[in-house]
Amino acid sequence: MKGHPDLIRTLNSLLADELTAVNQYIVHSEMNANWGYGKLHAHFEKRAVEEMKHAETLIGRILFLEGLPIVSELKRMHIGADIEAQLRNDHQAEEDAIKAYNDAIREAGDVGDFATREILERILDDEDRHIDEIEERQDQISHMTAPIFLTTQVG
Repeated sequence: MKGHPDLIRTLNSLLADELTAVNQYIVHSEMNANWGYGKLHAHFEKRAVEEMKHAETLIGRILFLEGLPIVSELKRMHIGADIEAQLRNDHQAEEDAIKAYNDAIREAGDVGDFATREILERILDDEDRHIDEIEERQDQISHMTAPIFLTTQVG
């Protein structure tokens, strides 16, 4: 099925966002593993896998629409030097993703591709959950301070 060229470009932009997120989360995961924060390492690693699944979904949809997935382009990553910066950067990335998915959902509806819109809505639900989880950790840090929070992340 031939997809709308503008929508395919949008899907490729979302794909670049997801591939960038995978890399950012993997770096954050490995930094936390290096610091001995096993729970944060697992958290970021799980998030990277979820973003990878989003990328896989987008690639599949682009191919279905007879487009060419562009996997060689990444956006700028924002690697945090400490957990607070990591969460702040990840929060911004998720906010940007939510805006991009909302815009893409509108675009898919405007061109009459309701199946793509439904796929994007499912990914948007995940992004909403991601930002909620980030805010949960940021709230914990604000309540107990970063050093105390980090003692709960060892292991």
